[in-house]
Amino acid sequence: MTLRTLAFMAAFAAAAVPLGGCSGSLSSFIVNTRSHQGDVALKSRNLVDASIAYRLALRLSPDDAHAREGLADVQLQVAAQDYSLSKFDAALAALAIAAKYQPDSVRLAQLRTEIEQARIKRAIVLSNYPINGETGLALRRAYAALRKESNAIVATLQRFDYTYDSNELVKAIRASNRFNAEVARLTTRLVNYRQLVESGAPERPGEVPLAPAASLLPLP
Repeated sequence: MTLRTLAFMAAFAAAAVPLGGCSGSLSSFIVNTRSHQGDVALKSRNLVDASIAYRLALRLSPDDAHAREGLADVQLQVAAQDYSLSKFDAALAALAIAAKYQPDSVRLAQLRTEIEQARIKRAIVLSNYPINGETGLALRRAYAALRKESNAIVATLQRFDYTYDSNELVKAIRASNRFNAEVARLTTRLVNYRQLVESGAPERPGEVPLAPAASLLPLP
């Protein structure tokens, strides 16, 4: 082996040391950048992009504490959103992912308990009176529709502000009376719905309730 060859090999070996260090620094830079991107997305409640960023960081560094905590936080928020939409199974699945990255989280344990209890309560309520789910949806839609009636009254008053036509006030009064009547009707339905949920039987004016409120505890 010639001296020139030996010198070349020695130079190559010497250059390999800083190259390895550079590779590690580059990896750390990418992980930190991805985690920062996740933080920014999470702060703006962009859970999809936040999840992607943290997962990319963990792909390079599975034990990175910041990325693990960030992804767990994302999954907790996803679970909370699914829970608010009554998607109990999806919420629990999101919590299962969060538990892989933050198994000792108190928030996680509390939310899981709350979701599991809500799922049990829903099963009991629907078993007592299966139409409860449809009734609740109908009430939400009816109350949401009240916004349209309220906006119509406001629009009538706005027309009076520039026409000064008292007929607009008459229309507003009539619409307000209809609005109040609808609120009263929905309130009655709401009271009956509450009674159905608690005891399975509607309230009857002037009568003793047919049964005490049913327990929401699971049957043995």
